Amino acid sequence: MTEKIRVAVAGAAGRMGRASIRTVAAQPDMVLVAAVGRTALVGTDAGTAAGMRPLGVAITSDLEAALTADVLVDFSPGPAAARHAAAAVPAGISPVIGGTGLSASELTDLAGLCEARGVGAVVAPNFAVGAVLMMEFARQAAPHFPRVEIIELHHDRKRDAPSGTAMKTAAVIAAARGEPPPASVKEEEIVAGARGGRTEGIPVHSVRLPGLVAHQEVIFGGTGQTLTIRHDSISEESFMPGLLLAIRRVRSLPGLVYGLEKLLFT
Repeated sequence: MTEKIRVAVAGAAGRMGRASIRTVAAQPDMVLVAAVGRTALVGTDAGTAAGMRPLGVAITSDLEAALTADVLVDFSPGPAAARHAAAAVPAGISPVIGGTGLSASELTDLAGLCEARGVGAVVAPNFAVGAVLMMEFARQAAPHFPRVEIIELHHDRKRDAPSGTAMKTAAVIAAARGEPPPASVKEEEIVAGARGGRTEGIPVHSVRLPGLVAHQEVIFGGTGQTLTIRHDSISEESFMPGLLLAIRRVRSLPGLVYGLEKLLFT
């Protein structure tokens, strides 16, 4: 019988962490060995916290408990995820990071550490397969439309804005279309920020409201036409197939892979 993948979950008390625990516990080839989360839930069984049967794994605030795993699934905020990965990789543990907010320098440092240690890692701004396809379709459309804007909508507990998915989408579009066209008019914002922020020369608008999960529209404009590409995640379960793919593939990777598309399309 093939040995089960030993999985630890950091950010275990959050919505994505709880969904990850439920998903890992349901897999015949995986076993949850640790759950790291907020102090308020320390000592609570991870299964109970995730709304399922007890799993015999108590939530802890001590990362050392996770260093017995093969794979560390991490949905902590960016700086915490970077610290966790810096401890995991030297121990031979492969991080699978879904929390957004890692800086470019943190990604570079992690890539160098993974290469030096020969440990695989996955950082994915979005684990939803539909979101990855949305970005791919946007890449294909980009050369054919002179203008584009991105609207990303998330629940009101999301800290970072714009989202990692919006940032990556803008980068993909910019690489596909090249230099943006000049502005049609000299814009004047009556209210500061009304035209959104800009990344890669592309306006990005962030919405934070209760009732939302994770949604994004990429709106292209051309002469006499528009093209809207939209993806909606209506529950945390939408991210789980992509997460499972990353968990199963990460230990075979030679270093850091950024973006789920690298696993889907290769």
